[in-house]
Amino acid sequence: MQTSHKKVHAFHFGPFRYLFFARLLTVLGNGIAPIALAFAVLDIGGSVSDLGIVVASRSLFNVAFLLLGGVLADRYSRSRVMVSSSIVAALSQAIVAGSVLGGSATVMGLAVLGAINGAAAGIALPASQALVPQTVPTHCRRSANAIIQLGIYGGTVIGASLGGILISIVGPGWGLAIDALGFAAAAPLYLLIRVASIKTTEVQSNILLDLKEGWKEFASRAWVWSIVVQFTIINAAFSGVVMVLGPVIADASFGRASWGMIIAAQSVGLITGSFLALRWRPRRDLFIGTMLVALCAAPVFLLSLPTSAPWLMAAFFIAGVAFGLFGVAWAQSLQTHIPPEKLARVYAYDAVGSFVAIPFGELVAGPMAAQYGSSHVLLVAAIAIVIATAGACLVPAIRQLENTPRIKPHVI
Repeated sequence: MQTSHKKVHAFHFGPFRYLFFARLLTVLGNGIAPIALAFAVLDIGGSVSDLGIVVASRSLFNVAFLLLGGVLADRYSRSRVMVSSSIVAALSQAIVAGSVLGGSATVMGLAVLGAINGAAAGIALPASQALVPQTVPTHCRRSANAIIQLGIYGGTVIGASLGGILISIVGPGWGLAIDALGFAAAAPLYLLIRVASIKTTEVQSNILLDLKEGWKEFASRAWVWSIVVQFTIINAAFSGVVMVLGPVIADASFGRASWGMIIAAQSVGLITGSFLALRWRPRRDLFIGTMLVALCAAPVFLLSLPTSAPWLMAAFFIAGVAFGLFGVAWAQSLQTHIPPEKLARVYAYDAVGSFVAIPFGELVAGPMAAQYGSSHVLLVAAIAIVIATAGACLVPAIRQLENTPRIKPHVI
């Protein structure tokens, strides 16, 4: 009945509840882990370069295994893929924590275990995103995406805050142990998820053929690859360049404490945008969300000028709201228009395009700033965000896409 649909929310469905709390536990632990790992490397006498090696090993293997994760999630039970990856991540982080607590940790050992953990996360990401629409009926999909996004952003903020407190009290080893515990606790929750299997064509014997089929689905939809190109540029400029040059500018002007508050304002904006997405349901939400992303150029531009911290906090908050609203519209669009049996592979190609851009921006920010000055580099980054967004908005497929469900609502 239509009336019953209005009263039923995503949390009404058991599979969604298990998925939400499993991802929340993982995100809380992962919010603690980077801070704990950084101090663990420094505590064993590692240099900044050693820390870079440990962090980079995880990031590289994370990206390298995304496409394989997409294939596995489209071939097999997505909840079982999540169980397996959670167990591997829990074991690898438990060994890291044990070595740090036992005093046997080495930079090479932490790098190898970080690579294993990164590979497990890369395999898990496409499955976790593609699993959302299987856990709720179609009419609850948007609220489910908004709630999942709220959990991710909120859990990240809480985890990072807890990480600083825990590490100062009990040390980095126990912080890493809590991350391992989060993965271990998530595994049985993923195992409890019972959803209908996705009907697929006969499983290909060659993984490369599966990847080729996923690429065909990705590349054949202009609205998908256009937005991925847009965010490749935006992630390089915003998440890459700004996160490197921002602290440098803060040190030279308004201070480190204010920079921390600016980043916190962005996090609050992300959470606010996710809340707004629960109620805000325009017919062409992807086009509107894509346009709103242009607001992310404002804090980058302001950072290129002598600007006070309160103005930067406001600008980063607005950017966070824009990212939060877009994120829900993007997830809703993919889940509405991409065939379920190919959804994880499309998510994987999206993630590769997004993640590769960030280290690129981080790598070029320093040398470019040394050559041309931080202000000029940030100004170019702001202009790049505007141009990339304007280009995406000119794509007819993005302007015309509607997220009206194409299949009849049903009750699980």
